[in-house]
Amino acid sequence: MTVRELDAAGIHDPALRAAYTHCRGLNARHGKTYFLATRLLPVDRRPAVHALYGFARWADDIVDDLDSSATPAERGRALLALEAQLEAGLRREGATEPVIRALADTARRYGIDRVHFTDFLASMRSDLTVGGYASYEELGRYMHGSAAVIGLQMVPVLGTVTPREEAAPRAAALGVAFQLTNFLRDVGEDLDRGRLYLPAELLAAHGVDRERFEWSRRTGARDARITDVLRAAAAHNRAVYRDALPGIAMLAPVSRPCIRTAFVLYSGILDAIEADGYAVLHRRSVVPRRRRAVVAVDGLVRAVAVRAARRREGEGPVAGPSASPPSRPRVVPVHEEAV
Repeated sequence: MTVRELDAAGIHDPALRAAYTHCRGLNARHGKTYFLATRLLPVDRRPAVHALYGFARWADDIVDDLDSSATPAERGRALLALEAQLEAGLRREGATEPVIRALADTARRYGIDRVHFTDFLASMRSDLTVGGYASYEELGRYMHGSAAVIGLQMVPVLGTVTPREEAAPRAAALGVAFQLTNFLRDVGEDLDRGRLYLPAELLAAHGVDRERFEWSRRTGARDARITDVLRAAAAHNRAVYRDALPGIAMLAPVSRPCIRTAFVLYSGILDAIEADGYAVLHRRSVVPRRRRAVVAVDGLVRAVAVRAARRREGEGPVAGPSASPPSRPRVVPVHEEAV
């Protein structure tokens, strides 16, 4: 399948093909839900998504790898080295790292603004020194770089049926929704890293503090007030999903099954957390395998139906850009349901 993806995307240089293949491997190994959804995209668009994921994964591993004995200062230097590689790659100065080669090529092909990558790295650097947030407003500033820009990077790859700037806020919201879900699912692991992404104002509203969370994580004991905090955080997360939902209909029809599948699977993690009694400090909640399979099959059916409709309408296969795309996408009516 990798060869087919690369050929469809018009990626022929052997070194560049190897770089994209490396990114695809990262996505397959580490981004289970993300990789599953990516398989529903037209083959020519998948390499770009693999490159974007590979870059985000690399930076995240520098910051968060619990198996590494690297100090915060050493991790900071690694992030600076990554940023230098990124700048070299974007300037066409021959970056040596495969992930950067693929990312720089994707950025050029799809006209992705480099500020999205620098904003992302700024948030990654803050993780080395910031262990908590006072409010959702403060957390939101962090998530602009760590999550919203991921959605913004994806918009040119996915394509839109509305002006790109109209779809962008919904895409940013979906990136934030996904990350809020990760924060809830991984709250115990993040505490082990010295971080808590639940705002202090939320904890205070339910009569607990960070120390109580650390006590629960350390002892395995439960506290009803902590459960209330987690339930409130899940409700906030669901509201962000609702805000993001209209954005799916703004995407190119061939991209909607992919994003819809990711939407259903990620929001389904909140259902799993609720079913587990909000025990995320003590175990990771996952979407049952049977549920994942049902959602994936539904996404596949939708993807096949969209491509068949395109063929009937004589639009031919979906082609990825071989050079920088036009500044404004073609605008056609929005009529398909988002979900």
